[in-house]
Amino acid sequence: MSVFPEVPMNDTIRKFIPVAEAVAEMFGTHCEVVLHDLTHPQSSVVYTKNGAVTNRHVGESFRHLIYQVLRSDKFRDDHVSNYRTTTADGRAIKSSTSIIRDDSGVAIGAFCINLDIDALVNSVPFLQDFIRVDEENDSKEEQDVIDSVWRVVLDLITYAINEYPVSVSEMDKVDKMKIVSFLNEKGLFLIKGAIDELAKNLNVSKVTIYGYLDEMKRSGEPI
Repeated sequence: MSVFPEVPMNDTIRKFIPVAEAVAEMFGTHCEVVLHDLTHPQSSVVYTKNGAVTNRHVGESFRHLIYQVLRSDKFRDDHVSNYRTTTADGRAIKSSTSIIRDDSGVAIGAFCINLDIDALVNSVPFLQDFIRVDEENDSKEEQDVIDSVWRVVLDLITYAINEYPVSVSEMDKVDKMKIVSFLNEKGLFLIKGAIDELAKNLNVSKVTIYGYLDEMKRSGEPI
């Protein structure tokens, strides 16, 4: 931390030093925190922590605040967050600035955070390549699983109907309810579309199948 000894610091601004220290220490040496005392515009920088990030020095003016913050279209409610700047040596910096006001509502200072994200920005291509997956293969494998499950549904419905002693056209309500009960016990109806498929094979509506299930549940019979 550095505080400019020749420029008096407003007491309200001084109260933000512990917050600035905490922020800078939490995020490490790539995080710079700067406090401006706007009552001394020609030497507004009264505090810096990790100043090497943007090479900001105590005693500098607040000229950059006018161009990067106060004139920004994103400046709302006394702050602008996550704006990008570039250092003289070309590093990418992510910044946020909040205005500090006194008890009368007068703007007397600014709390600025500058985070050096250059290393992260440069690592994006590597990370994208590292986490890349073959979406087409994933989709194909997922579809293969769906197809396999659906084949089980179709095979089980066909088995239940073909093993019954009479054909579908000869079945009455009780016969069809027995098939519904058998397939329900197998957990078939947990699979989406299975009831529609069975209804089609039994020449009834899916509402009828739901009716069978509800009736068996109310009667206490196996469902």
